[in-house]
Amino acid sequence: MAKILICGAGGFIGGHLASKFILDDKIKLICADIKPLENWFQNFEGSSNYSLDLKDYDNALKVTQGVDYIFNFACNMGGMGFIENNKAECMLSVLVNTNLLRAAIINKCKKFFFSSSACVYNSLKQNETFVKGLREEDAYPADPEDGYGWEKLFSERMCRHFSEDFGLETRVVRYHNIYGPIGTFDGGREKAPAALCRKIILAKKNKEKIIDVWGDGEQTRSFLYIDDCIKGTLDVFESNKQDVFNIGSEEQVSINEMIQIIEEIADYKVKKNYQLDKPKGVRGRSSDNSYVEKKIGWKPDFTLREGLEKTYLWIEQQIHSGSNIEKFCKGNIEKITE
Repeated sequence: MAKILICGAGGFIGGHLASKFILDDKIKLICADIKPLENWFQNFEGSSNYSLDLKDYDNALKVTQGVDYIFNFACNMGGMGFIENNKAECMLSVLVNTNLLRAAIINKCKKFFFSSSACVYNSLKQNETFVKGLREEDAYPADPEDGYGWEKLFSERMCRHFSEDFGLETRVVRYHNIYGPIGTFDGGREKAPAALCRKIILAKKNKEKIIDVWGDGEQTRSFLYIDDCIKGTLDVFESNKQDVFNIGSEEQVSINEMIQIIEEIADYKVKKNYQLDKPKGVRGRSSDNSYVEKKIGWKPDFTLREGLEKTYLWIEQQIHSGSNIEKFCKGNIEKITE
């Protein structure tokens, strides 16, 4: 029986991965997160669940003991508003990855997965809207998102050198704006798809006609639905390719275009109050998936519209039912891992 540890299991991606593993009776699942168990997005009685801070090395040693495979999603992060205003807090997540890598060597773990981000990419390649998709090599020369992006890029290098120096098998993926149900949609750490779905749902519910939009709405991104993310994660992890791969969508849209899609799903039109003083991030970003498709054979299945339909319906259900609002919003303002 393989022993698998998910760090950041109480967060969005970690929770969805745990929901896959918990169904496999050949896996002993161990889950760890800094949040109290009641604030985890998903948790399962069939797993061993730990609420602890992995910035403490003793905790990392504890949860990795006897573990075969480690998935590290644990970090302090959120949407652009959070990472631009909490750079030091984001960079402290390097302690988590450092401790887990050290513990993996001590406890003789077989393979280590690190979740990186498209925020590692050189900002000079993201100054225009509808830019060419970013290839893995475009992270260098290094000029990532300040704070969060630097921590991710540094941790990628740590994985590489732990492989070279200690023989630890590592896998690294760079996620591009993962979204979907069972995640944050309010409170300050939500990402654009969830935030815009929430705003339009509430506008429709309250018969309001205006929503706030950060920036001018022309900034572009690509967004990957959570099911595609989990499939890509497992495809990379189970491959024999020890490298860095994009896990993202090549379907690049502006924020205004995404709002239009959500309006069509909601059957409700809104006017946009552009807030030019809010954090906007880079002007344009998208994924080039040619390398991961060639080496791993992975590509997304869901279109943006298909993913947004599922996300919108889930958030609408949460808002109208009022169930678990604290869990998915306010309860995760203080500490959230993903």
